[in-house]
Amino acid sequence: MREVISLQTTIFLLVWIGYVVKKRKIIGSQGQKNLTDLVIYVILPCNILKAFMAGQAGEHLKDYLVILGISIAIQIFCTFYGKIVYRKEAIGRRKCLEYGTICSNAGFLGNPIAEGVFGAEGLVLASFFLIPQRIMMWSAGLAVFTGSTDRKATAKKVLTHPCIIACVIGLILMLGKIKLPAGIDGAISALGNCNTAMSMVVIGMILAEIDWKQFWDPSVLRYAVHRLLVIPACVFAACYCLGVSRDVLGVSVLLTAMPAGATTSILAEKYGMESEFATKMVVVSTCISLLTICFWSTILK
Repeated sequence: MREVISLQTTIFLLVWIGYVVKKRKIIGSQGQKNLTDLVIYVILPCNILKAFMAGQAGEHLKDYLVILGISIAIQIFCTFYGKIVYRKEAIGRRKCLEYGTICSNAGFLGNPIAEGVFGAEGLVLASFFLIPQRIMMWSAGLAVFTGSTDRKATAKKVLTHPCIIACVIGLILMLGKIKLPAGIDGAISALGNCNTAMSMVVIGMILAEIDWKQFWDPSVLRYAVHRLLVIPACVFAACYCLGVSRDVLGVSVLLTAMPAGATTSILAEKYGMESEFATKMVVVSTCISLLTICFWSTILK
């Protein structure tokens, strides 16, 4: 509980700083755009590389492969789930909801919570679980916002995107157990460590433009229920029926039960797709997750 509260407090303080910075006009609209590009093209790729380099295969190779397979299945399920459940929403909102269903905030919240509940082995399992999500985030997830019907053009955008390139390099480094020179490793880690702070500050800036009277949105609350309760319950039932190990089941459910990822509003802002609505998704689902993560942690523990 203390770990969850600490993480959530950190998130909201960072968002508040971004809110104040924008309200006081310390950073204007152009500065916000530049900061968004910095996060997407520099800081996020370094964060991805850093995460992959931290994942090390240990003695439980079978569990690592099982949770990798489960994660792939979850990503496929979530892709179709979002398209079906939110098909009646307006196009801008639908894209945000679909992306938020595919990509959660598990990269930031998931690892420390998995470690807190399941120990060091939970952290390693979480690293493997996040591999498919990181790839989907910058492939199918990115394609949700680009809206391109040209598969070749979409594939080119995805394959040349700094974040998907970081995924490929990260996989090679992790599976090959390749160590980068200390100076390069230090630079990547330093930039990667800025991810949470910079992403949340950008969200705070977007939040500063929202009309608080219209903040509570039925579509956002509906999304939170699906993201935080319904989908994790489906994963719990499937893993239980498959008879996977306790740790694999627990980490799979916990990381599936994470709120909307910060990149939902960052990419919505980048591609002009209802960024205010996307920010509502992030903030509201993160608020509610304070209770639902505790709920799932208690059940799984």
